[in-house]
Amino acid sequence: MSRSGYSDDCDGWDLIRWRGAVASAIRGKRGQAFLREVLTALDAMPQKRLIRGELEHDGDVCTLGCLGRARGLTMDEVDPYDRVTVASIFGIAEAMAAEIMFINDDGQETPEQRWQRMREWVAKQIAT
Repeated sequence: MSRSGYSDDCDGWDLIRWRGAVASAIRGKRGQAFLREVLTALDAMPQKRLIRGELEHDGDVCTLGCLGRARGLTMDEVDPYDRVTVASIFGIAEAMAAEIMFINDDGQETPEQRWQRMREWVAKQIAT
């Protein structure tokens, strides 16, 4: 299982409710403010590269880890597989944290390509 907690076991109404929770979290005032902050943190990275599967490892970060670093958070003791705690640390809904982790960790690509894909995804989610 991935750190997002997503599995193939969710279908029917459970999946519909979950996708609704993700959409609501992303569209909401708190989610939109969070995404704008993530975009700023991504753009400020000196090296435009993101890892998968961890918040932070050997100086590299994932999308959420990028914002954690920008906020000055200590993430080395946070279990990246505990999406409830991750969501709480970042002040977002669990569904949004899980979705960002899933999107970040999806795909086999270079860290630089992952940064580009995630930056585009985050920018696309921000309402204009």
